[in-house]
Amino acid sequence: MSKLKRIRRIGLDELHVRSAQAVSSFLERRGWSGLTKLPTDQGFFELLDDSQISVESDSSEALMGHFQSRSHPDFFSAFKDREGTVIELRRRWPNAAKSIIGKADRILAGRFDLLGLRDLRFGDPIDWQLEPVSGKRAPLVHWSRLNYLDAGVIGDKKIVWELNRHQYFTTLGQAYWLTGDECYAAAFATHLVSWMDRNPPKLGINWASSLEWGFARSPGSGLSNFSKTQRP
Repeated sequence: MSKLKRIRRIGLDELHVRSAQAVSSFLERRGWSGLTKLPTDQGFFELLDDSQISVESDSSEALMGHFQSRSHPDFFSAFKDREGTVIELRRRWPNAAKSIIGKADRILAGRFDLLGLRDLRFGDPIDWQLEPVSGKRAPLVHWSRLNYLDAGVIGDKKIVWELNRHQYFTTLGQAYWLTGDECYAAAFATHLVSWMDRNPPKLGINWASSLEWGFARSPGSGLSNFSKTQRP
């Protein structure tokens, strides 16, 4: 009876939205929704904004070559003079480079400092559903079946999500810029591919929160079109 009373208090607009969400979740769990499927390579390239990205063939090598050789649009003017930028950084902040490289090396060793906690380890390769403090691992089930508020099942969700926000990618990029050492670029690529492989569309804790998925979006990029079709 209490549920019936709550339903009666819901406005028509809210009832319409919730009903649509429930139907969408049901279709996804059954595998009947196209939103649970990854695009083909060709489909992925078709989602890119061809006004910003020009590649002659649908291949990752062509896409990488485009970013390595393009002259427009610019990111930051300092990128045009790597050596001069590094020299100036070391002059203004003598200890910054050592600190950045040290943090990056800790990441390479699988040691993460998140939310005031140090030396968190998520396994090798990284287990993107693991909460290392409690040792609990969120099940890889459809996001609508996952109660991420239940610490008894998944531990502290904030720790899991903090890793999956990938803010440490910036540290790897800075270390690569400072040293030119490919190990930092390789770690970035390995982690990114691992995340995509181990977080299938709509499965697991990293698809359970619209806020977390919103952080993963890249507004204005060619990938924003892809994210619009994949978010829960």
